[in-house]
Amino acid sequence: MEKNDFNRSISAKISAGEAIKKISNIPGWWGVTFTGSSEKQNDKFTVKMGGDSFFNFTVAELIPGKRVVWLVTDCNMPWISDKKEWANTKLIFDLNENNGVTELNFKHEGLTPDVECYKACELGWTHWIKTSLFSYFTTGKGDFNQPSETISDYLVMMFQIGGAKNLKTAAQTSY
Repeated sequence: MEKNDFNRSISAKISAGEAIKKISNIPGWWGVTFTGSSEKQNDKFTVKMGGDSFFNFTVAELIPGKRVVWLVTDCNMPWISDKKEWANTKLIFDLNENNGVTELNFKHEGLTPDVECYKACELGWTHWIKTSLFSYFTTGKGDFNQPSETISDYLVMMFQIGGAKNLKTAAQTSY
């Protein structure tokens, strides 16, 4: 059976080697609190999205100019019922450079339409990859301002999933 893991692609005029450096500089494009190191294989780092949320990662694979894989080793997602939903999922960045243009194929392996956070995570990842990371590749600055309708959609979704408690959590942790 085919899995429908979340994926997005972008292309930018940047070398694959420089793209990997920028992907590894998480605070440059992903609007999260970052601690640790993400530059070499086996590096460990943590991102926080506010409140009690956290995501622990290990750089599970790093092929210079080709691929970076981050394994989620632990997490707490207080806005959904399965607080560990991302645990043991992988964030995969595959790169292919051709004539000075690098295509990035991003996949969140394990983030499928049947998991609770899919719709909210789809909104977030689409922004962080297609808008912020693309901007970071092309201008040197990430875009940390999601369109207001995205935030509104996210907050409504969180309210529908878990009522006022999740709406409060979502408001505290929104982008």
